[in-house]
Amino acid sequence: MAIQWYPGHMHKAQKQIKEVLPQVDLLIEVLDARIPFSSENPAIATLRGDKPCIKVLSKTDLADPEMTRQWQEYLEQQKNVKTLGITTEEPGKMKGLIDLCRKMLPEKDQGYSTIHTMIVGIPNVGKSTLINTLAGKTIAKTGNEPAVTKGQQRINLGNGIMLLDTPGILWPKVENDKSSYRLAASGAIKDTAMEYDDVAFFLADFLLQYYPELLKQRFELSELPATELEFLELAAARRGCLRPGGRTDLHKISEILINELRSGTLGRITLETPEMAIEEVRQVEAEKARKAEEDRARKEAFKQRQRGGHAEQGEQPLKKSGNRSKNRNRKRR
Repeated sequence: MAIQWYPGHMHKAQKQIKEVLPQVDLLIEVLDARIPFSSENPAIATLRGDKPCIKVLSKTDLADPEMTRQWQEYLEQQKNVKTLGITTEEPGKMKGLIDLCRKMLPEKDQGYSTIHTMIVGIPNVGKSTLINTLAGKTIAKTGNEPAVTKGQQRINLGNGIMLLDTPGILWPKVENDKSSYRLAASGAIKDTAMEYDDVAFFLADFLLQYYPELLKQRFELSELPATELEFLELAAARRGCLRPGGRTDLHKISEILINELRSGTLGRITLETPEMAIEEVRQVEAEKARKAEEDRARKEAFKQRQRGGHAEQGEQPLKKSGNRSKNRNRKRR
């Protein structure tokens, strides 16, 4: 599934981040704990380099706690990276971010210098809620939909921490199809930019493999079917999502499944593991290499055809040149 949603303010925000980042001491990247890999903007990793970074895993109350632990261990293997798991239910953990900022930059902390930080993340990941909790008042706009923040703003958090807020940014092309589905399922993109049915099929297939007991419990099923379509049909019957004649209302049951994942009603679920991320990166890189080789071979074949064409027409320019020479000789006479 290709995401066709990249508002103009996101493009502008990415340019501004690139311009301002050299003056920033520490980057705070907010990730969705349910999709830490898919919610990580690859452009940010490129721009950051080795700059110290705190990766904040938000919505941990909705994520599988064991998977959150594994993700934190995995992310902290990166150079100059620390992690912090947070939830709106525990504001104390959010406020611990300020202490972690100072610990990450001991030379600034000892000198009582202002630490300039920048907070980044995809839409609807919880950045604004985190900022308001840290500031102790409503500064950033919040909303249960993506793309609420439209421009940059500087916020003095006290304790020597200056924070630059940025709009949530996606990237023009999500190369991994599975990440596209996860972003859509979690609510990172507007619902108008996705097909509910497609996302529900992906989600049902994943849940049947990794969280079958949660599905049984939530939809009151003693046994689960083998395929995602059969599951959606059974779930639709349980919830009364039927059209005239007893036909399944696929769109309605798809909405229910996606919304119950987002709200946590299905249970605490993480849609990817570090192992999945490693394998999917490998697959994407292999596909890019394959396409690059196909492009190279196609261009080389085109050049060969062009060379062959010139060889066949090689005598024609000489004849024209000879005719022009004869004409000049006639004029001289």
